[in-house]
Amino acid sequence: MTTNLTVVGLTGGIASGKSTVAEIMRSAGIPVIDADGLGHLSLEPDGIAYQAVVDEFGTGILGVDDRTIDRQKLGKIVFDNPDRRAALEAITHPAIGQLAGQGLHMIAQKGLHLAVYEAALLVETGIHESLEALIVVSCSLENQLTRLGFREGYSRQAAAVRIAAQLPIDEKLAVADHVIQNNGTVEELKEETQKLIAVLKERYSGEVK
Repeated sequence: MTTNLTVVGLTGGIASGKSTVAEIMRSAGIPVIDADGLGHLSLEPDGIAYQAVVDEFGTGILGVDDRTIDRQKLGKIVFDNPDRRAALEAITHPAIGQLAGQGLHMIAQKGLHLAVYEAALLVETGIHESLEALIVVSCSLENQLTRLGFREGYSRQAAAVRIAAQLPIDEKLAVADHVIQNNGTVEELKEETQKLIAVLKERYSGEVK
């Protein structure tokens, strides 16, 4: 892959607004590689991780068509079981890395100089250390609880369990190069993101916006 392409990481806690920030960046012309999306793609019946996951977890994870992996079934197996989650990640993380590499290569081939790699586990996996910089989207615990309840229909207790299962946000903020606080309106988030986009484009693309 062309070394002229600078890759900046984007991460944050669950329901922090990371995906919204990614969409704002796409709208501004910055290509974003979505690791979660690639993970889903890798589990499709023709995906590169599909057969290995079925072999590891059995056909009980398949949906009513006996072919498609039911991610909810798979999630129930790994959520409270670190060993099974590690087994899944040992299969999916290399697959996601392979697909991400292909995507970044295509971006570099277009002559672009800046891309964003969006992933929930950038810090947990240590991938952030290989990137040029790390953006962390953060919000208050209260906002996380409220947004998870609204978005996913979780009870306050269920939302708290999912937040607690993640790496504490303070540990992500400790290694961040850029922080976007998302405790206000969508318009305020857009404004903060656009300010950072201008900085990134000037620093890594030679553009002044």
